[in-house]
Amino acid sequence: MAKASNEVIKRLRKLREVIDHHRYLYHVLDKPEISEAALDSLKAELSSLEQEYPELVTPDSPSQRVGGQPLPEFVKVKHTVPQWSFNDAFSEEEMRDFDARVRRMLKNETGRDETPTYTCEHKIDGLKVVLTYEKGLLKTAATRGDGVIGEDVTHNVRTIESVPLSLRKPISVIVEGEVWMKKSRLAQLNKERAKKGEEPFANPRNVSAGSIRQLDPAIAASRKLETYIYDLSKSSEALPDSQHEELELLRELGFKVNPHFAHAKTIDDVLHYWSEWRVKMPKEDYLADGIVVKVDERHFQELLGYTGKAPRWGIAWKFPAEQVTTVVEDIAFQVGRTGVVTPVAHLRPVSVAGSTVSRATLHNEDEIRRLDVRVGDTVILQKAGDVIPDIVQVVTAMRTGKEKPFAWPKRIPACGGDGLIERVPGESAWRCVDKDSFSIQKRRFYHFVSKHAFDIEGLGPKIIDVLLEEKLITTFADIFTLKKGDMLELPRFAEKSVDNLLASIEKARSVRLPRLLVGLSIPQVGEETAEDIANHFGTLENIRNAPFEELEKIDGVGPVVGKAVVEWFGDKDNKALVERVAKEVRIERTQKADTAGLPLHGKTFVLTGALSAMLREEAKAKIKALGGDVSESVSAKTDYVVAGESAGSKYEKAMKLGVKILNEKEFLRLIK
Repeated sequence: MAKASNEVIKRLRKLREVIDHHRYLYHVLDKPEISEAALDSLKAELSSLEQEYPELVTPDSPSQRVGGQPLPEFVKVKHTVPQWSFNDAFSEEEMRDFDARVRRMLKNETGRDETPTYTCEHKIDGLKVVLTYEKGLLKTAATRGDGVIGEDVTHNVRTIESVPLSLRKPISVIVEGEVWMKKSRLAQLNKERAKKGEEPFANPRNVSAGSIRQLDPAIAASRKLETYIYDLSKSSEALPDSQHEELELLRELGFKVNPHFAHAKTIDDVLHYWSEWRVKMPKEDYLADGIVVKVDERHFQELLGYTGKAPRWGIAWKFPAEQVTTVVEDIAFQVGRTGVVTPVAHLRPVSVAGSTVSRATLHNEDEIRRLDVRVGDTVILQKAGDVIPDIVQVVTAMRTGKEKPFAWPKRIPACGGDGLIERVPGESAWRCVDKDSFSIQKRRFYHFVSKHAFDIEGLGPKIIDVLLEEKLITTFADIFTLKKGDMLELPRFAEKSVDNLLASIEKARSVRLPRLLVGLSIPQVGEETAEDIANHFGTLENIRNAPFEELEKIDGVGPVVGKAVVEWFGDKDNKALVERVAKEVRIERTQKADTAGLPLHGKTFVLTGALSAMLREEAKAKIKALGGDVSESVSAKTDYVVAGESAGSKYEKAMKLGVKILNEKEFLRLIK
């Protein structure tokens, strides 16, 4: 075996130094100076030289991240530093109690009023690891275990690029942090597994934990895990005076630290941080289920100490649960304005995503069968965005034997008449056989006069019911033929209220074409689709005669909506309805405004989740006023997705398609 020359030794040393420098820039600071391919090329040269001169391989060499045979079993490790868990808080009141408790205990210790400050950090939803370094070199990595005894997972943690094999300063430390996986990486991984016919992983935390507990380090390496280190629990040098300085030191030593930590001077600052990140968190590429709040001053931490299981100087404030469990008390049915029947679970009231809910959609018969949901079942409820919650799973282990499989009915009383229902051909939905029952008629009228359609102020459901029962209206057009004398004899109709209602009806007589289309209850046609169709064709007559081929090509419409529109306008009863309404109203000709000089010209937006600064309708109006378009669905043609609080599936789709996502603050800045 040839002896390495001084030039080879220098080259090896330089390669290791440069590779570790760029690893730090790329995987810790997210500020790469060279491409990943170039970094891989440097690693390949290093491996080649080390194969030629194996006597020069060192334990902290970048080539040693993945190596060795799979372990036969995990070795138990006793923690040098006890591993604590934080107590949880779920409300502002609990956080203010925590602040008051900290101040009270500090006063008891010092005899004077103290003013502690706090450091706020993201509570990463991953797997906790404890890393031990001796004279700057990684010695062991262990799981938390029971807090006293963990498992040695060094062989797997070494494969994580953001974990330094050697520190940027040769000191001995024990640090704690979280192993996690990017949401985008999980999506990619599940796509690969689907191609192989393998079951998808449930969530990033599960796959992170499973990867770290693999006996074969090559499997862990393939998962491309990440870390965030947040605690320096022991050091051969003096510890910093505060938590926020400790985080800065961890970063200087070469660890990846979550960049969004903040120093809060008061508990009100903590509340603001929590509120801000509760809204912003979904856009991050990792999961966090709350924030961790720690007394910043180390000498205060030492005075406060620990209980039997948790530090008195810290607390975890959870975000409102997106998934909770509750009990199905009944399954009922709602009948929509188009006659479609939707099963709805009546639930034991429970708080989810910040609000109390007692209803959840079950979508259709197929979904009930897939879930095998039964009255009396304990279920997992999920709320995504500002929509009615979904039941995502039945906790079958909670069954007592009294639950019975749900039998899909043949009749629904809410359909009116004999209540018969039928399955929609080619779909999983059921609908009322009598599509013109009194029950469905009422819902169509409620929708016709709603703010999204004709917006007739004062004409609410109770008045609609009376007018229908007295047969003063039988079609939408009849609303515009009502006279003062028709209504004065009706209960609860005084002269003043009748005058106001007639004035509202007259005001609504002039209507924009998109609002008319919405009001007609055409299946599949919502507000944004109505705008797209109206903008394309310009007049009601053009839409009535539009061929399917032209409709389906409109961006935002497509074949399903196109087919529904053609079939609806082809029905003879609907033709007569449209003619009668057209005689009573003045349809404003729709012509897409010239927006060429406006700041959002040519940009398409999709809104998801709740905005705190304005209603969604206001946001849409602002976008359009600035020349932009608003769509109901995310596609590759979407320019921006505006993600408010509890953003839903549109947010996830935007991430997969690489569409730019704006949080509320960024959106407000853009429209200003």
